[in-house]
Amino acid sequence: MIDLLRTMLAALAVFAALGVTPASAQSQWDGVARVVTIGDLHGDYGKFVDMLNTAGLIDAHGDWSGGQTHLVQLGDVPDRGADTRKIMDHLARLEPQAQRAGGYVHALIGNHEGMNVEGDLRYVVAGEYAAFADRNSERRRNTFYKQTLKALRQQPPATGLPAFDSAYRAQWDSEHPLGYVEHRIAWSPRGQYGRWVAGHDAVIRINDTLYMHAGLGPAFAAAERDPMNDGVRAALKLTPTPAFPDILTNEQGPLWYRGLALNEEALETPHLTALLARHGVARIVLGHTKRASVVFPRFDGRVILTDIAVPAGFMDPHAYLIQENGALTAVHRGQRVPLLAATQAERCSYLGQIAALDAPAGPNARLAANCAAPLPAATALPD
Repeated sequence: MIDLLRTMLAALAVFAALGVTPASAQSQWDGVARVVTIGDLHGDYGKFVDMLNTAGLIDAHGDWSGGQTHLVQLGDVPDRGADTRKIMDHLARLEPQAQRAGGYVHALIGNHEGMNVEGDLRYVVAGEYAAFADRNSERRRNTFYKQTLKALRQQPPATGLPAFDSAYRAQWDSEHPLGYVEHRIAWSPRGQYGRWVAGHDAVIRINDTLYMHAGLGPAFAAAERDPMNDGVRAALKLTPTPAFPDILTNEQGPLWYRGLALNEEALETPHLTALLARHGVARIVLGHTKRASVVFPRFDGRVILTDIAVPAGFMDPHAYLIQENGALTAVHRGQRVPLLAATQAERCSYLGQIAALDAPAGPNARLAANCAAPLPAATALPD
């Protein structure tokens, strides 16, 4: 059925308005004085713009003002929020502006980008489809409906053909709201956003830091960056490489691995040590997995998590990471806190300062109070 969907959407591609050019791919940079890293956004454009503003990366018109700064967005722009399209358009707009100023915008590939290209739409919200709807959407949807029925008649399901009556059409319409067809065309491998995503990397190195969406498991411990990036891009174009045939979905791959975020540190340390040596870096910065409502250091600061959990009843702290001339700083609720975590005392001081920025008994109070205790293995919060 997935192949049928791809065929039908390809037939509708005449309606696509292609206009975003993928960025040229590169996987390592040295001598970068300032790097700003933001984690998963999931369609929250207001959060995205607020972080860019507080980091001094955009002006009042939303244009690049960050000079030679490198902005790293760790993937998972789409799903769960209505403004995915606005974020991606803004990132695409900033890319050439940053390069002209001597800076760079790195829009890394996350698992949700891969899911959208492959047609896994479990987390797409109604607002994301609505963002693509226009005055011709009804006509496009009718065309798609007719092609769906034609495909089903040509290849009937094992349970037999349904009755294509008004009830069937009403149910089908509810599952394919206006904007759905345009969304799927735009996210197809040859569509506006599918092509744009596939023009980027999944794993990069800047100075002494490795950046990716999720992590690398033992099965990828010896993998090199460029072949992995080539593998992800090829898979997004539906032409996977023999070396990494399942890299978009492999739970140990750069889009999905959670061990560096969740596993007990004592057990995961040998693997982390090997990864750091393999890539010649001091630390790895990740999104993907929520452990706390804070930019969260693990392994004495050798792993830093930037996917921020927001418990019910609390406001998102809009937290992100800055690396400036080698120094690490977390920005939390608009305030800068030096991120020092090489010792237990440093880690406790950092978490205590973060907790003080929250409301009394805020989401990080317990974390700060128990900062001296070893971190156990954990279960991931919903991605």
